[in-house]
Amino acid sequence: MQIRPFRGWRYSAEPEGDVSSLLAPPYDVLNQQDKDELLGHSDQNIVAVDLPHVPPQNVGPEEAYQRAAGLLNEWKSSGVLRQDAAPSLYAYEQSYSWGGKDYSRRAMLCSLRISELGKDVIPHEHTLPGPKADRLKLTECTRMQLSPIFAFFNDPQSTVSNLLWAAAEGRPALQGRLRDVTEKLWVVANEGVIGEIAAALRDVPAFIADGHHRYMTAMNYATSLRHAHQIGENHEANFVMFCLVARSDPGLLVLPTHRIIRGLKEGFSVPALVERLPEFTWQRCSVDDADLRDADAFLHKYGNGAMAFLGADPAEIWIGKLADPQTMARLAPEEPPLWRELDVAILHKLVMDRALEPWRMDGLSVDYTPDGRAVLAGCSSGRAQLGVCLQGTPLESVEAIALAGSAMPHKSTYFYPKLATGMVLKPLE
Repeated sequence: MQIRPFRGWRYSAEPEGDVSSLLAPPYDVLNQQDKDELLGHSDQNIVAVDLPHVPPQNVGPEEAYQRAAGLLNEWKSSGVLRQDAAPSLYAYEQSYSWGGKDYSRRAMLCSLRISELGKDVIPHEHTLPGPKADRLKLTECTRMQLSPIFAFFNDPQSTVSNLLWAAAEGRPALQGRLRDVTEKLWVVANEGVIGEIAAALRDVPAFIADGHHRYMTAMNYATSLRHAHQIGENHEANFVMFCLVARSDPGLLVLPTHRIIRGLKEGFSVPALVERLPEFTWQRCSVDDADLRDADAFLHKYGNGAMAFLGADPAEIWIGKLADPQTMARLAPEEPPLWRELDVAILHKLVMDRALEPWRMDGLSVDYTPDGRAVLAGCSSGRAQLGVCLQGTPLESVEAIALAGSAMPHKSTYFYPKLATGMVLKPLE
């Protein structure tokens, strides 16, 4: 991949660079209530620009994007945001706890040259036209990349990490706390260090973890400008902001994405679903004996591929596991063998697409969460008729399927924690 520094725009936060009230989670995990809550902490929270209309599943009204762009320009002209004097890389650290353990994930924010997918940048998901239309309209109006694309890369000798963090000295330029995650940012403007890092990454691909729609939006935006002869090859619009994390970083957690399902017809029950899934072997356990604080660890003792099914007001949990792998070979012959082994692929092919069909209604909805306790709470309250807890998808599987040119099933991975939006913004002009 070809990376280079950029002159980022950052909040000029005082005292001591605390930006807690100005940060936001990624736009695509937020609803109107989340947006209102963030703006309640500060009307200068980045969500005011990054989420012009809710939900961002299709392009919204033109005036919403114009208001966002106007607000961003106001912040730039008034000094709320200030641009760094020198092109820089940014060392970014997130500290957090999960499953009773403390973690720290270290990353680098940089510009990466946009290229066709599959060589320098490798995806693992398909994209949808609606979200891309929303992001493109916002990009055209603001001419700013508001949040980075999250990717991992191979750094077996820690060459890049050692160079970056040796240069990230002293107190962070910005720091804050967002949803129980401590966020810190250092500015690295040393040209020699930047050159060494760029050279070390020249032949290394980036695997997108999160942000496929944003990457495709950046590609479409740059392509349109080039076709209109408005930019040259080295223009900022040809480069997109990435957050690069070493594949070996101990803080790079890939959590399972559990399902909470509502809108099934009356008469649905987990025992009835079990009857429609003879391809599975089944075990039952009491809810009281199931520790879903870490559902992944709980399911490990039942073996690879085991998943937990909960009904409304559950007294017990059904543990299901595919009995014969050849079942998936018959259902998805076009997919690589590793794809057919994924828990989430088995869930979708056998359960969501087939076994649930008698109870499916137009109003069926699926919520996604990495927290097994949220699944249990949804079912215990009666708000959900079905909850499914899965084991995590290994990072090796994500990488192998991406290299095979295939795409992971929908919501296969939950890279935790999400990146904060608002630590640094990248200009596209």
